[in-house]
Amino acid sequence: MKNKLLIIGASGHGKVVADIALKMNKWQNVKFLDDDKSIKSSMGLKVIGTSDDVFTHIDEYDIFVGIGNNATRQKIHEMLETFGASIPVLIHPDAVIGNQVEIGNGTAVMAGAVVNCCSKIGKSCIINTSSTIDHDNNIEDFVHISPGAHLAGAVKVGKGSWLGIGSLVSNNINITNGCKVGAGSVVVKDIDEPGVYVGVPAKKLDY
Repeated sequence: MKNKLLIIGASGHGKVVADIALKMNKWQNVKFLDDDKSIKSSMGLKVIGTSDDVFTHIDEYDIFVGIGNNATRQKIHEMLETFGASIPVLIHPDAVIGNQVEIGNGTAVMAGAVVNCCSKIGKSCIINTSSTIDHDNNIEDFVHISPGAHLAGAVKVGKGSWLGIGSLVSNNINITNGCKVGAGSVVVKDIDEPGVYVGVPAKKLDY
């Protein structure tokens, strides 16, 4: 771990990430990169270049991808891994993390989130504000659990999936890779194929 942190993305999700980093009080210096050259600062922190400039800072800074879109975050995170970047885990001081919980590099756990014992969170995930992940969950890489989403025990969420705000997942459910579960939807049986699922109970949308 280094004493400087560089966040890629200075708006939206990136600002929340920066807020967590500041509250963790582990870095003497926090700065942003952003591809919108009109943004000179965010959260009172300087924007020191675009995402293409990350390689000039990779030896000096811990690097974190503060981008909400799962596919974009995955692409940049994997590129950073290839170049040997130091990628931290960011956990808000007001999150609750149980015993024997594993959390992968590049994951952000927001304020009020609860991750209960024996759960595994993959890399570069977003565990958003006041979401809950109960015991023995397996959240794979590049997943976004939105604010106020609640997952019961022994749930598995596949790589790159997104659970919308206020969604609910019953216990012992498997959700495959690349799924989107709409806001307020309730998942009560396994989701075996990628797609968009909405409603109570959640059903696949056919376009």
